Amino acid sequence: MFRLPIVLQTAFLLAASNVFMTFAWYAHLKNLSERPWYFAAFASWGIALFEYLLQVPANRIGHGELSLAQLKIMQEAITLLVFVPFVVFYMQEPLKLDYLWAGLCILGAVYFIFR
Repeated sequence: MFRLPIVLQTAFLLAASNVFMTFAWYAHLKNLSERPWYFAAFASWGIALFEYLLQVPANRIGHGELSLAQLKIMQEAITLLVFVPFVVFYMQEPLKLDYLWAGLCILGAVYFIFR
């Protein structure tokens, strides 16, 4: 039976959890802007539950091979990879060159934490 390496299992679960996290944190700005903030907060908590159902197992699986610092930097890199398409395609905001510079900084962090 084929099993994905631990690092890939962790990355896939973190990527999926990040999709939920990004929607929980930011989608209400587009979809619920006319509703009271507490309505948006409860909706976000409901979405965040699914984030945690993926994020907690991802960190438990990954911690067997990765340090906490490696898990955190992986999470941040994945967050940016999920956030940029979300901003451009879902929120319909323009793509900015600053995203590239931020990505290069995070890529540097990935290099230093995994070397």
